[in-house]
Amino acid sequence: MPNNTSYSLPKDSKAWQQAVDSIASLLPDGTDLQDFDALQSLPVFALIVVLPTKVSTLDIHQYVQSWVDEQPNWHLVTVDEDTDASFVNITVSDTEPTSGNAQRLPFTQSQVFRYLLVPVTDTLMHPAKKTAAAHIIDDQLTTRLRRDLAEEYKNTRSADSVDDLNVVDCHILSVGHMLRTHKLACFDMDSTLIEQEVIVELAKTAGIGEEVEAITEAAMRGEIDFDESFAKRVALLKDISTDVLDDICSRLILSVGARTTISALKALGYHTVLVSGGFTYFARYIADQLGMDEVHANFLDIEKGKVTGHVQLPIVNGAKKAAIVEHTAERLGIDMSQVVCIGDGANDLPMMAIADLGVAYHAKPIVQARADAAVNVTGLEGTLYALGYPALAPTK
Repeated sequence: MPNNTSYSLPKDSKAWQQAVDSIASLLPDGTDLQDFDALQSLPVFALIVVLPTKVSTLDIHQYVQSWVDEQPNWHLVTVDEDTDASFVNITVSDTEPTSGNAQRLPFTQSQVFRYLLVPVTDTLMHPAKKTAAAHIIDDQLTTRLRRDLAEEYKNTRSADSVDDLNVVDCHILSVGHMLRTHKLACFDMDSTLIEQEVIVELAKTAGIGEEVEAITEAAMRGEIDFDESFAKRVALLKDISTDVLDDICSRLILSVGARTTISALKALGYHTVLVSGGFTYFARYIADQLGMDEVHANFLDIEKGKVTGHVQLPIVNGAKKAAIVEHTAERLGIDMSQVVCIGDGANDLPMMAIADLGVAYHAKPIVQARADAAVNVTGLEGTLYALGYPALAPTK
């Protein structure tokens, strides 16, 4: 039987606040370091670099500093460890099942490097320009780090391995994201909390997998309207027996880091919500597996033990997802500046856009381009790192 291990996370953002306090002299006179909205108007960025342990023997700091040294307009400030923070503990299994007897680690072992990027001259920046600047810095630094890592490894790895050395996530975020206390986390299900697209699994069972998967991929890329694609896919499922539903549930595989992430967020006091364009039957099963607080998804219309192929309205599309997030926050008395949304498809963009932080998880290019942060090299626990937390480490 696998053992359980406890991990600790800081309960608050003292390390980030201390880093901001240390740069007070570099900011415009009169800047209130406790006013997070005011800080949002400054081009002060949180820089988070995430590196899986398989390459973490490298001194990433030297590569980051080398890039900053070539940027005459920026200072680099290291965010120290959270030694003064209060901590919460989470307990997860050392391994978790995938399918059959296979086991895997509950999250990707990684190192996290945290910095502030501060302009040399004090200045304000329009939010749209600041967002554009963040994406430019992200692209430049990520490309640079991948190039440097490939160069470092070229003598010890095959050429193919070097070409595939896509092992760095760089998050360039407003420092306000790090200082706020978030309280609500809303997750997509298919290809986010779980590895599969449930409707594709249903279609495979019905022998129409390729046709449905093609529609699903087009919808996730934003090439066709979600409502139209959903109706087309559900129509193709007509006459599937309900006997297969439990079998499909048993085959669903949680994404790496899903249990760890939800456990951590719950320990930190978050209200966790599954918001899916899939079906409630499967969404409730996954939410129960993870201990999430509530579920919103589409009803699968069934008559006489078979799927009818008809759609029950309203469809949980992108606009509906955003409305659900907004209404949930309002019902709980949570400000939208305290909301985090995580997803992978184009129909997740509306809810990510209204949240304080939108995180793309192993997402389609259109989603990564618009998200505040994109997690690609870790499991779902990369969401915690995008929120500013340090790497998960066993409790001493």
